[in-house]
Amino acid sequence: MPELTINGQSVACAPGQLLLDAILAAGIEVPRLCHDPRLKPYGSCRLCVVEVDGHDTPVASCSAPVADGMVVRTHTPRLERLRRTNLQLLAADYPRVLTATAPEHPFHQLLAAYGVEPHGIAKGAGLRDDSHPYLGVDMDRCIHCDRCVRICDEVQGQFVWQIWDRGERTRVALREGTTLVEAGCVACGACVDACPSGALFDKRSTEAADRWTRTTCVYCGVGCQMEVGTRDNRVVRVLPADSPVNRGHLCAKGRYAYDFVNASDRVTSPMIRRDGAWQTVSWDEALDFVADGLRAIRARDGADAIGLLGSARATNEENYLMQKFARTVLGTNNVDTCARVCHTPSAKALKDMLGAGAATNNFDDIERARTIMLCGCNPTECHPVVGARIKQAVRNGAQLVVIDPRRTELAEYADVHLALTPGGNVTLLNAMAATIVEENLVDAAFIAGRVDDFDAYRAFIRAYRPEAVASDCGVAAGDIRAAARLYARSGPSMCFHGLGTTEHLQGTEGVMCLINLALLTGNLGRPGSGINPLRGQNNVQGAAHMGCDPATLPGGQSFKQGAARCEAVWRKTLPQARGLNLMEMTDAAASGTLHALWAFGYDVYLSLANANVTRDSLARIGLVIIQDLFMNETAKAFGTVFLPAATWLERDGTFMNSDRRVQRIRKALDAPGEARPDWWIIREIARRVGADRGFDFSGPEAIWDEVRQVWPGGAGLSYARLERESLHWPCLDEQHPGTAVLHTDRFVSGERTALRRIDAIASPEVCNPDYPLILNTGRSLYHFNAGTMSGRTPEVELAPLSQLDMSVEDAVRLGVTGGDVVRVVSRYGEVQLPVRVSTSVRTGHLFASFHDPAAFVNRLTSPVRDRMVAAPEYKRTAVRIERSAATARAAAS
Repeated sequence: MPELTINGQSVACAPGQLLLDAILAAGIEVPRLCHDPRLKPYGSCRLCVVEVDGHDTPVASCSAPVADGMVVRTHTPRLERLRRTNLQLLAADYPRVLTATAPEHPFHQLLAAYGVEPHGIAKGAGLRDDSHPYLGVDMDRCIHCDRCVRICDEVQGQFVWQIWDRGERTRVALREGTTLVEAGCVACGACVDACPSGALFDKRSTEAADRWTRTTCVYCGVGCQMEVGTRDNRVVRVLPADSPVNRGHLCAKGRYAYDFVNASDRVTSPMIRRDGAWQTVSWDEALDFVADGLRAIRARDGADAIGLLGSARATNEENYLMQKFARTVLGTNNVDTCARVCHTPSAKALKDMLGAGAATNNFDDIERARTIMLCGCNPTECHPVVGARIKQAVRNGAQLVVIDPRRTELAEYADVHLALTPGGNVTLLNAMAATIVEENLVDAAFIAGRVDDFDAYRAFIRAYRPEAVASDCGVAAGDIRAAARLYARSGPSMCFHGLGTTEHLQGTEGVMCLINLALLTGNLGRPGSGINPLRGQNNVQGAAHMGCDPATLPGGQSFKQGAARCEAVWRKTLPQARGLNLMEMTDAAASGTLHALWAFGYDVYLSLANANVTRDSLARIGLVIIQDLFMNETAKAFGTVFLPAATWLERDGTFMNSDRRVQRIRKALDAPGEARPDWWIIREIARRVGADRGFDFSGPEAIWDEVRQVWPGGAGLSYARLERESLHWPCLDEQHPGTAVLHTDRFVSGERTALRRIDAIASPEVCNPDYPLILNTGRSLYHFNAGTMSGRTPEVELAPLSQLDMSVEDAVRLGVTGGDVVRVVSRYGEVQLPVRVSTSVRTGHLFASFHDPAAFVNRLTSPVRDRMVAAPEYKRTAVRIERSAATARAAAS
């Protein structure tokens, strides 16, 4: 360990540490403007200079590595004079009058500290852009530290900003276009964070926060950490936190899309629908109404006539309470969550083959992987912070394979892009496996030590040689072989997959095929490898893991594994009857055997596939309990009682992200009106229905402490540890460090596992002359799921809630242009959507985002379900396009 002396103080440093970091770690503050810990050393502003014995001139500490025996001085009179001179040079052209569009910045603070007055005049010569809803630009205030250019390049990878010209004419300006949006800005706000002078600023942050609260983002499953600044019970600013997950970075939704918290249509009082109209009632009346209804249905029809749905929007603690209520108060295993329609196939495949239904590796392994394979996921839009890390990893030398029907942003970076036909996953992945086996690219030692059934698998997989099946999946045999060779030869290879893999007839089996590839090549149990589902919502991993699944108990335990433990803690005997999953609940409702449904934080009607059938099912349920923020589509059409919930900023608890971290959320605001946290609502109903002391929880921490009793893998995850550590489960006790990589020496399920021989089965959803096009659906960058949150924010100014992507060739053939509204018709329904002509989709293929309740894209999607867990096949629907009357009139004129 190098040791140096700083201002007479002996300081031990890590080898290779920058001198500036050593100085700051010693508690000594040094001025700096061009430095940002997220960026590579730059050394241009010369404010962090220090004197080092043996050097004739001052040394820029931000770019100098430490050396053993260094003697350093940080604040000599000579250095202070030099810093003041440098500040005077930087301030020479800075406007004398600082505008009030942004709070004080580091440059302003240094000018004040050193008594330097700006001398410039606001000439308006630099770039100005006021068109963006979030970001403001006034380049008259630029001091040429170039942090905006570097952070856009090195962290986000968007390359919006560039340095133009030389010498005195040097300026920072947009890469292209005249506005941020035209230049490709994705509103991550990193350039604003980096800018020390106010040249780039948050337009919405006009007030200083008087309180900051650390919490976890409520959007996707990445689990970014953030600092929420509040004033007068309002959010005034959100900043990224420096955590292992997001490393001081956020996306547009996490940073800016919080206005839904104060939306004018938020429901803040309990309501009961009587005679077709909603009536505001007291909490006591609403809770008694729910409890009386549940008791009556249980007495008349039995507990299994009731279904309960947990929420990927809610905390681990709240989902735990919901399943405990179902099992110990009502006496039914009819409890599920939205994971059923997205990543239950992932959990099932990973649990069955490896023993744990969760990601095998963590996000830090992105930078350790030599090859990254993305299968059916689009991280730069759906998981933007992870997407940016993958992009940077590729820029730094990692190889990339993208398996996706569309040419996504990351497909542009890929060494190989396999643009398969939706539904061809099993065929394609089997063809990759056949290449690996045929070309002897397997990890023989790994197979010998840990994998069974290789000989039988080798015989089976021969039928899937790429040349034999290329036409079935729509990908050239040579490209399949190239992707397989990259994955097998250039390890460690890390795989991420998403809903393009799981939401199919063979979704679970598709994930099993990915696991086969990892087993064949030894890409499990080591850093930089693994099979990793990118979870769509903030707590979809946690909701299911807490037991909101009819077949599993908290901790993802089977009844065989966990029943005795749960019964001992709960002092209740668990119900023995098999529970219904979400899709089976809708079937039971259609058949008249499900009479009550309680859904919180989940718009079932808008979210489920084949919406017309869902509508008919929900219409037959007598008691529909909605617990949410807004009058969602399920509530509008079918709700019996509405229970107003608190948002994530208005309660405490934990979320579980995609790479198995359990992270705290903390209350930053008081809930409006009579809105209450979900855990409080569930507790109060449980008490009224007849729960004993098993629901006497004082708050989320007390609930979590009980979770830790019934889930051995989470026993070490106390709130006290979560306050200071970022931990992955399994974490077995308070001294356990957590588990960043699963299956290192043995699989969770045992010493060995077997390869699965999975034949491809064609979806019954096929094209014909009446329905000649294949529609795929998914999310977009600026919006989220049902649009409940993002649709009530300025995100709508950046992109429409829903649109239809169509190839240039199909647009010409159909006679439509960008912006035209067309009718999309499937065998199951029809919708109208605006067209975006795009080069990202192939001829014969369409892509629609589903965020707009008015568009209601799930009126189109089919009744096809995954063969093993019943997840709907959202990713393949046969449709045709008809020009709407308005479009036809416009074309005629």
